[in-house]
Amino acid sequence: MLRELSIRNFAIIDDLTISFTRGLTILSGETGAGKSIIIHAVNLLLGSRASAKMVRTGEASAELEAMFDIEPNSHAARIMAQAGHDASEGLIVQRIISHTDRHRIYINGKLSTMATLSAITANLASISGQHAHQGLLREDEQLLILDHYGGLIEPRQQLSALYHQLQPLIRKLAALERAKQDQADRLELLQFQKKEIEAAAIDVDEDKKLQQERQILKNSETLFESVHDAVETVYNAPGAVVEKLTAVSRQLEKNGQIDQQLAPLAALVQEATIQLEDIAGELQSYLQQVQTDENRLDTVEQRLDALQKLKRKYGGSIEAIQAHLDQVNQNLRKTRNLDDEIAQARESMEDVGRQLQQCARDLSVRRQRAAKTLAHEIEQTLDRLKMAQTRFEIQLIRRPAGPQTQPALVVEDSVIADTGLDQALFMIAANVGEALKPLAAIASGGELSRTVLAIKAILAHRDTVKTVVFDEVDAGIGGGVAEVVGRKLAELAEHHQIICITHLPQIARHGDHHFQIIKSVAEGRTTTHIRPVSGSARIDEIARMLDGETVTDTAREHARKLLDR
Repeated sequence: MLRELSIRNFAIIDDLTISFTRGLTILSGETGAGKSIIIHAVNLLLGSRASAKMVRTGEASAELEAMFDIEPNSHAARIMAQAGHDASEGLIVQRIISHTDRHRIYINGKLSTMATLSAITANLASISGQHAHQGLLREDEQLLILDHYGGLIEPRQQLSALYHQLQPLIRKLAALERAKQDQADRLELLQFQKKEIEAAAIDVDEDKKLQQERQILKNSETLFESVHDAVETVYNAPGAVVEKLTAVSRQLEKNGQIDQQLAPLAALVQEATIQLEDIAGELQSYLQQVQTDENRLDTVEQRLDALQKLKRKYGGSIEAIQAHLDQVNQNLRKTRNLDDEIAQARESMEDVGRQLQQCARDLSVRRQRAAKTLAHEIEQTLDRLKMAQTRFEIQLIRRPAGPQTQPALVVEDSVIADTGLDQALFMIAANVGEALKPLAAIASGGELSRTVLAIKAILAHRDTVKTVVFDEVDAGIGGGVAEVVGRKLAELAEHHQIICITHLPQIARHGDHHFQIIKSVAEGRTTTHIRPVSGSARIDEIARMLDGETVTDTAREHARKLLDR
C-alpha cells in the first residue's frame, strides 16, 4: 500500500507531499492544476522511463519519493530480499531526475537499477488512466486479464517455461541436422578427392620422368639420325674408326716385336678399339629404343596434363598431392557419427513438445470456460454501471500453423506461442441491435471507462495489487452514471487502496479521504499545492465541482446533501 508521496521540482510542482491510507482517496481540482502530473510521478516511481523535460524550469534536478508498506511473503518482499533489502522496513523508492538526463534510482537508500525497481514494483500498484485504457485494447492484455480471472497464471507460466525449454531443443536439432547435411557434403567431397587421387596412381617423381620422356619423344628423329651417324662413323661404315684402330693396333703389335716400347701402346689401342666397339653396341641398342610414335607422345602429354591439374588442386607438387591424400584419409577416420546425437536430440525435443502440447490443450479448454464466465460477469457489472443490455463476449482465436512450423509447436493445425494456443479478443455491443465489435472500436469514452472499471471490479478479489489509481474513470459520464461509478469505487475500496482523480462530485462524495489540488502563481512562477479537505472545506470543494469557480449557497447546500447521503 502507498503510504506517502513526495514530489519536488517536478513540472509545475515545487514541493508537495501527500500521505495516503486505506479506503477511497479522492484527488480533485481545476483542470490543469497538476493532477495528471502526480499520476506521472507515481508512474516514474513504479519504473517508467524518465525524461529531463519534466524537471522544473531553472532547477538542476527533480526528486520523487514514495513509501510503500510491503506484506511479508509477497512478490515484492521476495524480490527485495533477493536484491539485499529488508522488506520488514517497508519500501522507499527515490528517483533523482537530472536536467542532463543522468538519472538515479535509490531503493531504501541504496543506489539501484531500473530493472530492480520494475521487478519490485511489478505488483505494487495499478494505474488505470489513459494509457491503461489503451492497454486494455491490446489483445495480449486482454488474454492476461482472462488468465488472471480464471486463475490460469500458474499453468500459463508452466506453459511458457515448457515453450522456452523447447526452443533451444528445436535449435539444437536443426543445428545437428544441418551439421549432418554439411558432413554428408563434406564426406562426399573427401571421398571424391580420395578416389580421384588414388585412381591417378601417381609414382614418386613421375612428373619429372614424364617431362624427360616428352623431351626425348619430341626430338626422336634428331636423336636417331645423330646416333645412327655416330654408329656408322665408329663401327659400320667402310673405313670406320674401329676398323682403322684395329689396323693401327695390328701394325703397332707387329712393330712391337722390333721395339718392345710399342707393345704396351699397341695394347692400349686395342683396348680403346674394344671400348669403341662396346660404345657402338650401346648406341645400336639406343637406336632400337628411340621411339618416334606420336601416340606415345600424346599419352605422355595427357598424363602430364592430368598430373598438372591434380597439382593445381592439391598443392602444386606430387609431394603435396600425397600429403593431401594423407590428410583426407585422416579426416575420414575422424568423421563422427551424428545419427545417435540427432536421435537423442529429437527424442528430447519430442518429449518436451508432447508436454507443451498437452499443457496448451488443457490451458485452452480452461480459458474457454473462463471466457464464458468472465463475459457474463462483465455484462452483469456493466448493467449495474448503467450499461443495461450490453452484450459482451470473449473470443479465443488461434494462429494457424504454416508449412515450416515445427510439429512440436502444433496442436490441431494451430501454432503454440509462449502464451499458449489462444489470442483473446474482447467483443462488445453497448446498444441493443448492434453487432458485436472489438472493444477497440468503442467510440464512447464513458463506455470504455465503465468497461475498464467493471473489469477492475471483477478482478478485485483475484488481483494481488493492493493500490489502484484511477485517472479519467469519469471520462464521458455524469449524473446518475457517475453516482453508480462512485459506489463501485467505494465497493472496490473495501479490498484495495483506491486513489481516484475525478471532476465529478457524484464520485468525489464517496471518498473516505479527499485532497484538493490547487494551482497558484506567485512571483511569476506557477506552483501546484495540495491540501486535505474535510468538513466545510470539503463542502466548498464539492460545491465548486458542482457549480464552477463561484461557489453559491445553493451549491453548498447541494454539496452538503450529497455528502450526507
